[in-house]
Amino acid sequence: MMKALKTTLAALILAGASASALADEVKVAVAANFTAAMKDIARDFEKATGHTLQVSYGSTGKLYTQIENGAPFEVLLAADQKHPKRLVDAGKASDPFTYAVGRLVLWSADPEMIKDGAKVLTRNTFNKLAIANPKTAPYGEAAMEVIQSLAIGEMLTPKLVTGDNIAQTYQFVATKNAELGFVAKAQIALNTTGSSWEVPQEFYRPIRQDAVLLAKGNDNPAAKALMDYLKGDAAKAVIETYGYGVE
Repeated sequence: MMKALKTTLAALILAGASASALADEVKVAVAANFTAAMKDIARDFEKATGHTLQVSYGSTGKLYTQIENGAPFEVLLAADQKHPKRLVDAGKASDPFTYAVGRLVLWSADPEMIKDGAKVLTRNTFNKLAIANPKTAPYGEAAMEVIQSLAIGEMLTPKLVTGDNIAQTYQFVATKNAELGFVAKAQIALNTTGSSWEVPQEFYRPIRQDAVLLAKGNDNPAAKALMDYLKGDAAKAVIETYGYGVE
C-alpha cells in the first residue's frame, strides 16, 4: 500500500510539473480605456489556460512609442486601428483583428449636470471639460471630433483640461476637478452615479480597437492563446458587459 501511495504521489508531482512546464507568461500592452474589462478577462484567461499575464496600461500612442523603442511587449490591445496597422506594415506585428468597438460618453459626477445631452456644452455653467490627449489617445481624438462636429471649439478651448490617457481623464471628472469630461462608456458602464450623454455615432468616427500579435510574441504559446481567447465567446461576453460593441 505504501508503494502504491508513493506511486500516486509521484504521478501527481509529475502532472503538476508538466502543467507548470506548459504554462507561460505573456506581456501585454493594453489601452487605458480597456483597463476594467481586461482585469476580468485576465482573471478568466489565467483560470482557463494556466498561462499568466503581465499587463501594462496606458494611452495607445505612448504604448506604441514604447514598442517602437524595444519594450518587451508580446501582444498589443490598442484603442484604434491606426497604430496596430503601422506595426503590421513595419513587420513588427501580425494577425490584427478588432476585439472591441468603443463608445464615447460625456459624463459628470454631478447627477444634475447633464439633463439635455450636448446642450450642456453650450451653456456657461461649468469651468472645465476633461478630454484625453488627442495626440496620443484615440478617445481624446474622438472627443475633439465631437467638439468640431458641434462647432463649439472656440467656446470650449479655454475650458479644456487634458489627461495623459482616458483613465486620467476619468479621474479628473470623478474627483470633480472637472465638472464634465468625455470618457469611454466602458468606464461608467457599471457605475450608475452622476449623469451622462452617450454621444451619437454621427459625431465621431467609430472607435474600432484592434489587437495584434507583436513580433516578440511569435514564439510564445501564451501570446497566441490570448489572441485566440479574445476572439471567443467568454471574452466577448465580458467586452459587451463593459459597453463595447463586438464584431
